[in-house]
Amino acid sequence: MIDHFLNDVQKEIKDMAHQIAEEKARPVRAKYDEEGTFPWDVMKALAQADLFGLYIPEEYGGFGAGVTELCLATEELSKVCAGIAVSYAASALGTFPILLSGSEEQKKKYLPDIASGKKLAAFGLTEANAGSDAGNIQTTAKLEKDHYVLNGMKQWITNGGEAEIYSVVAMTDKTKGARGASVFIVEKDTPGFTFGKKEDKLGIRSSATRELIFDDCKIPKENLIGREGMGFIVAMKTFDTSRPGIAAQAIGIAQGALDETIEYMRTREQFGKKIISFQALQFMLADMATHIEAARALTYNIAKVIDDGGKNVAKYSAMAKLFASDVAMKVTLDCVQLFGGYGYMKEYPIEKYMRDAKITQIYEGTNQIQREVIASHLIRESAKKKK
Repeated sequence: MIDHFLNDVQKEIKDMAHQIAEEKARPVRAKYDEEGTFPWDVMKALAQADLFGLYIPEEYGGFGAGVTELCLATEELSKVCAGIAVSYAASALGTFPILLSGSEEQKKKYLPDIASGKKLAAFGLTEANAGSDAGNIQTTAKLEKDHYVLNGMKQWITNGGEAEIYSVVAMTDKTKGARGASVFIVEKDTPGFTFGKKEDKLGIRSSATRELIFDDCKIPKENLIGREGMGFIVAMKTFDTSRPGIAAQAIGIAQGALDETIEYMRTREQFGKKIISFQALQFMLADMATHIEAARALTYNIAKVIDDGGKNVAKYSAMAKLFASDVAMKVTLDCVQLFGGYGYMKEYPIEKYMRDAKITQIYEGTNQIQREVIASHLIRESAKKKK
């Protein structure tokens, strides 16, 4: 594997995440997947290793690194279990609105507990009829004196019910469409804030996915992130920063599946030979490995650009998420095929990789939305060149 010019600290982070994945996640991944158990024991191990604060500045209790380091840790965890990995990475998704757009007071209040792993975070955007269509959000926030009153429901929220801190998008002025959306910090035990049932999912089953329910939920007006009407901008800045993390998750899933498949093929015999000796199957492995490395190169590159303060990263973040997740789905399908009938059995881990891969094409914007984002930027760039 190419080291992508990782420095010594980044290599150490990668090794640390790998060790936790192997020692803490691998022994429980099948059990937690079957039961839908939230991996608090692994989260505690990650907290003890200071991996929750990788992307958070030192002045707020973090490590002072960036998205690249978050991607490294997420990929290593995903090689073993994507459900456990997303429970870790989704806390960053919930944190980015505060980190990127929050006030100094909000950062000082909330980031240290997140950086230490004492509290998890979550991001609440999606609703039954709104996700990518931010202008159709039905959850409302009405200002009354010194507080806002939230009413509505969010759907399919990763870390829902487990996280302590939520960045929630709500409409402060429905007449303005997407420009009437705002983002608020909501703490778990706030009166009027409850959770729906834990969803029974196809994949990433050890992660918690729940509804967020707001019924006259009062929050202090200082919990508004930025200004009223900035919600869509905050959400887009968040996704531009977080989508390489989904790409890293997809890469980890694909790499983990490929590694398992190669080991299986070295032992499985057909027609008196190990199946890894058949050229047609070797070509499948070569194609999978090539696509994984291409996805990794694209993802690490855009992560570095983000960390270096690069502007206009939306197109490339979308490309990374799109390409890596499509690779993960194709690779895991091919790996199941190479396992043959055994690949369809839960006795082997490969079917889990396939189930886990699918969600990477769906959350944080479906891959159809990623193509819309990429195409819209290409069209605007073309129009500018003609002027």
